[in-house]
Amino acid sequence: MEGAAVRRMRAGAPQVPSWGAEVPDGLGEEEEKKRLRPPPRSSSLPSRGGGSGLRESRLLPPMLLYLLAHWLLVLLSLRQLMLLPSPGHFSAPRAREYLEHITGLGPRPVGSPANEILTVNYLLGQIKAIERDCSEVHTISVDVQRPTGTFSLDFLGGFTSYYDNITNIAVKLEPRHGAAHAVLANCHFDSVANTPGASDDAVSCAVMLEVLHGLSRSSDQLKHAVVFLFNGAEENVLQASHGFITQHPWAKLVRAFINLEAAGVGGKELVFQTGPENPWLVQAYAAAAVHPFASVVAQEVFQSGVIPSDTDFRIYRDFGNIPGIDLAFIENGYIYHTKYDTPDRILTESIQRAGDNIFSVLKYLATSDQLAHSSEYRHGNIVFFDVCGLFVMVYPAREGAVINSIVAAAAVLYLGRKFFKPRNGGVGRMKDLVYGTGIMLISWFSALVTVLILAVVVSLAGQSLSWYTHFYVSFLLYGSAALAKLIFVHALAKKYYFVTSSEQYLGELFFDVSLMSWCLILSLFIYNGLCSAYIFALWVAFPMLTKLWSRREFTEKGPTLKFAIMYVLGLFIPYLHSMYHVWAVFEMFTPILGRSGTEIPPDAVLASLIAACTIFLTSYFINFIYLANSTKKSILALASVSAIMLLLVCSGIFFPYSSDPANPKPKRIFLQHTTRTFHGLDGNVVKKDSGIWINGFDYTGISHITPHMPEITDDIRAPCDDAPFCGFPWFLPVHFLIRKNWYLPAPEVPVAKRTEFLMRSKETMPWGSTRLKFEITGPSHMTLYVRTHNGSSLSTWSLGDGVPVAGPGGDYFVFYSHGLQAPSWHFWIEVKSSGEQPGGVVTVAVASHYFFGEDQKTPELEELKPRFPKWCFPSGWVCTYDLFVF
Repeated sequence: MEGAAVRRMRAGAPQVPSWGAEVPDGLGEEEEKKRLRPPPRSSSLPSRGGGSGLRESRLLPPMLLYLLAHWLLVLLSLRQLMLLPSPGHFSAPRAREYLEHITGLGPRPVGSPANEILTVNYLLGQIKAIERDCSEVHTISVDVQRPTGTFSLDFLGGFTSYYDNITNIAVKLEPRHGAAHAVLANCHFDSVANTPGASDDAVSCAVMLEVLHGLSRSSDQLKHAVVFLFNGAEENVLQASHGFITQHPWAKLVRAFINLEAAGVGGKELVFQTGPENPWLVQAYAAAAVHPFASVVAQEVFQSGVIPSDTDFRIYRDFGNIPGIDLAFIENGYIYHTKYDTPDRILTESIQRAGDNIFSVLKYLATSDQLAHSSEYRHGNIVFFDVCGLFVMVYPAREGAVINSIVAAAAVLYLGRKFFKPRNGGVGRMKDLVYGTGIMLISWFSALVTVLILAVVVSLAGQSLSWYTHFYVSFLLYGSAALAKLIFVHALAKKYYFVTSSEQYLGELFFDVSLMSWCLILSLFIYNGLCSAYIFALWVAFPMLTKLWSRREFTEKGPTLKFAIMYVLGLFIPYLHSMYHVWAVFEMFTPILGRSGTEIPPDAVLASLIAACTIFLTSYFINFIYLANSTKKSILALASVSAIMLLLVCSGIFFPYSSDPANPKPKRIFLQHTTRTFHGLDGNVVKKDSGIWINGFDYTGISHITPHMPEITDDIRAPCDDAPFCGFPWFLPVHFLIRKNWYLPAPEVPVAKRTEFLMRSKETMPWGSTRLKFEITGPSHMTLYVRTHNGSSLSTWSLGDGVPVAGPGGDYFVFYSHGLQAPSWHFWIEVKSSGEQPGGVVTVAVASHYFFGEDQKTPELEELKPRFPKWCFPSGWVCTYDLFVF
């Protein structure tokens, strides 16, 4: 311990004799060592001639005001939908009329009369009325497409899609003399079953109708065509967009696209995906958008696959090789894909700002020279972000890499100047930097471990998602704990490790530790070519400038309150920009955790996010722990808040869900009344049962439902049979996310016409494989599952691009849908086997889903659904599952 004390004394030298000023040159080695040696702790540098360091009581109020000011500015920017006046080209009231008519037709699943007839007829009628008012300089052409096709996606682990006779309405607005190039605007008018689909995506179609109305009436002639695609099968995993871009004759005209989507209900529409490459598109959005909201950070997060979702953007990009812009409403994702997604929840201001932006950007693109020569502007990625919704900063990624590298180099020079000059501490200070970095990493790790322990306790207590309706609970529970642990670790280091160093020296040291940490992260992002590196460049550049600005105050007077105010004001811009993104992160991710499946502990995910944000936002304030004379009150207050919240959460006082009509946050439940039939190799039925298959989409399962419905308990947990996808009718291949489900016995489903599954032929091919040809006749939605037996493999089939795509468990999943009418589905598979297989070579199962009409309902479903608590959204339909062995 004595040796360590001597080492600390030498390391802490630079600021002792003269308030942190550098030691003059020309001293001998012994004299220099004497000057570098710090005094005992009782001689630490005073602050304004009295005390040692900032008083905690004086420091906390301005810090709290600082945080509050940032939060209010972020809320003002994000909640104020229109910071600038509308240009007046777009009428939100008229768009709302379109929206209310579309949603008034009810749920619109593919194949239903509501989707294929009523909505199509309504859209065509409105388009016809717009065509009558079209100006003389433009013409409007309309085409109703009914495509059939197949493709494979690597989404959700990988599966294949097949569609037949689905619906697209394509409208082309072009100059009267015609156009050789076009920009595409895409929305979808279909919805998931049992939901009105106002935000997803009827409002986008309403916006597009009004944009078409405004552009067509304009006397300003366009240079290029605008193709408005009202697609009728997006919820069926992006099928209609594939049908258009691979088969429609207008597709070859398209040079760029704008896709309008939703992951929430209303608010601001976020540009969360652009490209690939083609920086001119983002520049066009930046130049034209009236109310911009865009983030390259959101793009890199979405494209990382962290969010389990996809949009038509992927189809146009991958199958059309066309660049585009992806926009989506992101607020209030709690009611996305539920019965609460109604028009009245979408503010007219949201419709107006979306319409203003889409109108302006489409007009800009349709009159630009770049669209016709887009290939010349293709190369290069771009950095883009809006500044509080006022304007968009846009610059090429290669320029950003240069700027970021310069910032990183400046930080290295700044640190090197301190640590490679003997008069500034030399090797001793370098050691302190290493030790300080270690302490910083320990504080980060311990904060993360602490919140994860709390999350485990909450989960074991059966109180997961307690913050789902009361979001402040998560910050009081996990944020307070993370911050308390960060302060506690550094307070221990200050008291027991840096025992003889002055507050001023330690404040300098831990500023350098934070700077070095973010410089390393910045370098890592630069190395990986990530555009979001600009955020870390802000967190390196502004703190360095702030340090230079406040240096005189600090070196002459020590850690005064004036210094603290100067310091936090210098960090205002990166702090505000980071909090802007932190809001977006929680706005998107928190609702997703309520539908992320039964296997991912949501409290652990949210606690980790909160800990990461706490570490991120407090990194440059850690030095104040060392500048303050005490942090006991802060640690005690934060720990007390977290402990009290833990007790309240574990007591069950915060219920996760809400049925409040003004702000519902429901629990999602799928009820599939199912009849399962298993056939043996000889074709005879070996097993048959019926029941209501129950899936809860969040981690709590049925724990909150059982008290209201005693028959739904773990006694009826669904077994996983030795069959493809456990022998149950999965609508999407998400079985790896939802492993807990329940099977309530019920009578056989009374569908009017059961699915017919026939093997038409079995043929041995010249290359040794066996080709099996099948025919299936069934409802508009079917899912096909294929599992090869041991010693066999699926070599090719007539689906997708001919290469079978297996999911995470090794089974093959095919999503099938058709429009209003379609012939039987014919397809074949080829199986290779290594000899005789007495038990057969392959198992094929088909699940049929009845999403509309009389076949969707059964007395058992209609009796069960109203019994669920009001805070639930039970979505029910009828299914059959038929399995065959060949």
